[in-house]
Amino acid sequence: MITAICPGSFDPITLGHLNIVRRASRIFERVVVLVMVNAAKPSPMFSIAERADMIRRVTAGMGNVEADTCNGLLAEYAKRFEHPVVVKGLRASTDFEAEFQMAQINNAINPGLETMFLTSSEKYTFLSSSVVRELAAYGSDLSDFVPREIIDEVLAKARTHGGKTNG
Repeated sequence: MITAICPGSFDPITLGHLNIVRRASRIFERVVVLVMVNAAKPSPMFSIAERADMIRRVTAGMGNVEADTCNGLLAEYAKRFEHPVVVKGLRASTDFEAEFQMAQINNAINPGLETMFLTSSEKYTFLSSSVVRELAAYGSDLSDFVPREIIDEVLAKARTHGGKTNG
């Protein structure tokens, strides 16, 4: 069985992320949405466990999707699967440059690991977790940006997080 791994920090998961996961779930038999620690983002709004829980809730209707966490290397994590494929969403050409470099590094560490890029749906090309955190800090309407199941949670966390955002 080919397992798609959709890695990211998902702080929080956005409708753009969910669009990529949903599309991957139609292509692959199994999709693991992997919440990872991002050293470049040292103070996330949500804990890794909270992010995984949010993903489980918003993907509950997708029978072949599961959430997991990892604080190590993606290429090492992927070794536990027989036929892993990393699925990454691309919003712009700048995403491609960074993701292409990561795909090459992952393949050097784990030669059996393939990477597949899905282009973002047009309406999500501008969307990122950073944008959501910024909007939430101002109490903005998030209904066009995050799954409805987590809107209140994101707004509440933004209030208690002091409006801090991280990149």
